[in-house]
Amino acid sequence: MAKTSSIERDLKRRNLVKKYASRRARLKAIANDKNLPAEERFAARLKLAELPRNSSPNRVRNRCELTGRPRGFYRKLKMSRVALRELSSHGLVPGMTKSSW
Repeated sequence: MAKTSSIERDLKRRNLVKKYASRRARLKAIANDKNLPAEERFAARLKLAELPRNSSPNRVRNRCELTGRPRGFYRKLKMSRVALRELSSHGLVPGMTKSSW
C-alpha cells in the first residue's frame, strides 16, 4: 500500500486539474493562435504561468485505485498488476484465472 500522503497529494492534483481545465484550455488556445498579435499571446502565456503548477494535467500520476501503487498500472482497469493478480486469484475478475501448468 502506498503512503497515504502521496495518494492524497495525487487526489489534490486531480481536483486542481478539473478546476482549472477550462481556464487552462482557453489560455492555451489564445497563446497558440498565430493569427493574434504577439503581445496578446505573450499576455496569455504569462497568465498561464500564474496558474498553480499542480493544475497541469501532466503532473497527475496514474495510481491503482485499490492500493495506490504508482507502477505497473493498467489504464483500462485503473489498477496495478499486483492488485489485478490478487483479485483474479480469488476469482473476483470475470473471465480471468491464474495460469498454472
